Amino acid sequence: MTRFLVTGAGGMLGRDLLAVLDGREVTAATRAELDITDAAQVRSVVEGHDVVLNAAAWTDVDGAEADEAGATAVNGTGVAVLAAGCAAAGARLVHVSTDYVFPGDAAEPYAEDAPTAPINAYGRSKLVGERAVLDALPGTGYVVRTAWLYGEHGRSFVRTMLQLARERDFVEVVDDQVGQPTWSRDLAERLVALAESGAPAGVYHGTASGRVSWHGLAEAVFAESGHDPARVRRTTSAAYVRPARRPAFSVLGHERWAGAGLAPMRDWRAMLHDMVSGGAR
Repeated sequence: MTRFLVTGAGGMLGRDLLAVLDGREVTAATRAELDITDAAQVRSVVEGHDVVLNAAAWTDVDGAEADEAGATAVNGTGVAVLAAGCAAAGARLVHVSTDYVFPGDAAEPYAEDAPTAPINAYGRSKLVGERAVLDALPGTGYVVRTAWLYGEHGRSFVRTMLQLARERDFVEVVDDQVGQPTWSRDLAERLVALAESGAPAGVYHGTASGRVSWHGLAEAVFAESGHDPARVRRTTSAAYVRPARRPAFSVLGHERWAGAGLAPMRDWRAMLHDMVSGGAR
């Protein structure tokens, strides 16, 4: 039986990973239980496991602008420590990364081997982690980039829109950023499937199929939850200046799944429907 370790087990994705792995032999390590920057602790915890699913991360994008060293300590150095621990234990590592490693200026979906050029501190910190996994585990390391993640647990754009649909007459949402909203439950299922597939190591893109703007996503959230989507008004990124620049185009290609014997992930609207109808209102 495959022995799994889930790091970041208390977060949005981590909790979904535990749900998907229910009934399996799995160790759950929350941030309080495992500091991935502590090499001795990592070696001790990783020992005895076959697969490590890494959902531990610094996810505060704007906060990373003020403390890039802190973000890189977790998303870069910590991931390198975890990769080294997996190498020593002979464990496979499935590490979650981000679309933010790309500049967001493309017109077509970014392929898995497209050149990276992050435009903010968070993206730079995640790219350090990607490289650490690929360098330390060339045959057993998987980097899965996701984007616009939302789930039933924790904070996300979708949950915020569900709340605002109940509380406000209208909302303004930017219409000049395009991406692939991805339900964390679908991503969790895909990460486990990848770990068990025997697929070649390397980079994969774990995002929903299709594409939509933040405005279009907000309209869909309103509609799926029984509210009038006309209450969502268009605006631009220029009206919402934030510390970290956001990529304008966050659409990723999914060509490598065929080599893993897996189809691309399903359409973003189908994911959203199932999340909202499942009681996350």
